[in-house]
Amino acid sequence: MPTRLLKISLVYSFCLLLLAGCSKPNENVVVATAANVQYVMLELQKVFEKETGIPLELVVSSSGKLTAQIREGAPFDLFVSADTRYPQEIYANGGSELPPKVYARGALVLWTRDSTAAPKLESLTEPGIRKIAIANPRTAPYGQAAVEVLQRAGLYEQVKSKLVYGESIAQTTQYIETGAADVGFTALSVVLSPGMKNTGSWIKLDSTAYQPIDQAAVLLLHSEDSPKRQKSRQFYDFLYSETAKAIFRKYGYGVEL
Repeated sequence: MPTRLLKISLVYSFCLLLLAGCSKPNENVVVATAANVQYVMLELQKVFEKETGIPLELVVSSSGKLTAQIREGAPFDLFVSADTRYPQEIYANGGSELPPKVYARGALVLWTRDSTAAPKLESLTEPGIRKIAIANPRTAPYGQAAVEVLQRAGLYEQVKSKLVYGESIAQTTQYIETGAADVGFTALSVVLSPGMKNTGSWIKLDSTAYQPIDQAAVLLLHSEDSPKRQKSRQFYDFLYSETAKAIFRKYGYGVEL
């Protein structure tokens, strides 16, 4: 099987498995969700489903990987990205009728599971720090932000041999949480989530040390007669509601942009 056909086959197989457990899969709005925002999305999902009765399905990965799946025809209805570049690329290539719109601004933290002392950038060069987790900067905007922080601090060349890369913020967080890495860079929303709130210690990094992490969503293309067109638009609009903004703030996002 040619490589391109194999990729397409794998994508469709994945999506079919994703929706197989749903009694009415065609009625679910499928939301491709950047890993940093998954905890917010779970809360938004509960509120939205309660208010509207419209079921959502969340597919969580890095923004780059989700974009690749969308390019190959994955049946997602919305894309909630960790940046603006990937949604803009989708729009520019005809994947949406509407340009992407920023829903929040993210923040980067340095986090360790050691709760006895807050981590410090300058300590990353010390021999006791053997592995530093970051998301893959090629596919995850928070990983790119972490590289920018290290470069601006003049530390990148000194610590690059210690870096271990997660394919998304979710995997990067797992490295830190399990001790596979001594310390790492993750999203503020992760350390403020219910499951992580009292785990280890962290510091919020200077937001001027990296490009602003403006995060945009894009409503993916539907035909005029698609039964999910209106439902997808309802959730897209909900993302920008005052109710949603309050939930984003709770997880450390900026929403007054």
